[in-house]
Amino acid sequence: MKIICVIPARAESTRFFEKPLALICGKPMIQWVWQHCKEVEMFDQVYVATDSEKIKAAAESFGAEVVMTRSDHDTATERLYEVSTRIEADLYVMVNGDEPLLTKEAIVQCVPEGLKPGDFFVSNLMTDFTNPVEVVDATNLKIVTAADDRCLFISRSPIPYPKGAMDYVFHKFVGVGAFTRKALDFYHNTPRGPIEKIEENDSFRFLENHMPIYYYNCHCKSLSVDNRKDIEGVEAYLKESNN
Repeated sequence: MKIICVIPARAESTRFFEKPLALICGKPMIQWVWQHCKEVEMFDQVYVATDSEKIKAAAESFGAEVVMTRSDHDTATERLYEVSTRIEADLYVMVNGDEPLLTKEAIVQCVPEGLKPGDFFVSNLMTDFTNPVEVVDATNLKIVTAADDRCLFISRSPIPYPKGAMDYVFHKFVGVGAFTRKALDFYHNTPRGPIEKIEENDSFRFLENHMPIYYYNCHCKSLSVDNRKDIEGVEAYLKESNN
C-alpha cells in the first residue's frame, strides 16, 4: 500500500499571516512538522502543499518536496484533494502545519491495520485535555466517540455535558488525518451541510451524510499554534523537554 504524507501550508491566514514560516527555536514551524513526518517509516513520500512561493522556497531550502496548489481552497482537506488528483496513492495522511510537537509515534496511529486499497476510510487523531480551561475554549474542538472509535459528534462547545457524572476525560482534536482516495472524492463532490457551516468543521461533510470517520486517541502532547502567543508555549515545552 502506498502511503504519502501531505503537510498543507497556506500563507494567507487572517489571524497569523505566514504562520508556517514563524520561527520556533530558530527554525520555521513547517520544518519542525516536516522533520517529524520524515521520521515515519511507512510514508513513501512527504510533501508540503502550499500556494505560497515564499513557503515553497523555505521548504525546499531544508529539503522538502513541494506541491504547488491553488490559492482558493477553503479547507486544508480540499488542498489535500487537489494533491490526490496529481499524486497517486492508496492513503493520504494529512498533518497540519501548525502542530510542531507531534512525533512519529503519534502520527502513525491514524493508520489502522488491515486497510486495503479501494476502501472508504477516514480517520483523525485526538488526545486528552489536561487543562480544564481549554475545554471551554471554542478554538479547541471536542470529540465524542463510540466504543469502536467511530466519531459520534464534534463541537466547539464542551461535549458531552457532565450532568450525570463528573468523572469524564474530554478529548480534543489533533491535526492529523488519513483519507483514502475514495473518501477524498466523496468529500470533494459533497456540498457543505448546515452543521458544517454552523460549527465551521469540515468533518461534518462525512458525519452529516452517515459516512464513518474514526478518531484514535494518541495520548500525545499537542500544542497547535493558532497565534503568535502560542509559540511561547511551544518553545517553553521544547526547551524543558531538552533539559
